[in-house]
Amino acid sequence: MTTLFRSGFKLALLAAAFSGTALLAPALADDDEGGEGGIRAVANETVKAECSACHMAYPPGLLPQRSWQALMGNLSNHFGEDASLDEPVRKEIEDYLVANAADAGGRAMRGLKADQTPLRISELPWFTREHGSKLIARAKSNPKIGSISNCAACHRGAEQGYFEDD
Repeated sequence: MTTLFRSGFKLALLAAAFSGTALLAPALADDDEGGEGGIRAVANETVKAECSACHMAYPPGLLPQRSWQALMGNLSNHFGEDASLDEPVRKEIEDYLVANAADAGGRAMRGLKADQTPLRISELPWFTREHGSKLIARAKSNPKIGSISNCAACHRGAEQGYFEDD
């Protein structure tokens, strides 16, 4: 995304906010500079409620379908926690995540081999390129951030699907 486009995107967001109209973000902004723009935020209320009970409800466009299926298939050991759900709720969440996953194209799939099933967004090649090892190390050591999975600590618009640098 060029700087001009970024500025235009920000102006469009402001114009939409002041005019009372909605502006839909793309599933995942794709650009040559490596900057994250808009990512379609979670729109399913069940996903928002269940996932954000413990952490930010991550936009489904950040992982491929196979990753969401693997995560939802082992909720009894969800990163060391038991996040088990009733089957109808689990299925609704998995269906939503899979239907809106990164497989439609865009940055999240770039550099990811077909046989790779990352379980963490931070395992994706674009994440490492975007954040760099020094920034990741600083984030991990900063008690205000606590973890690189705490997107909202650095990206104030993360829950709305906006990951541009603040």
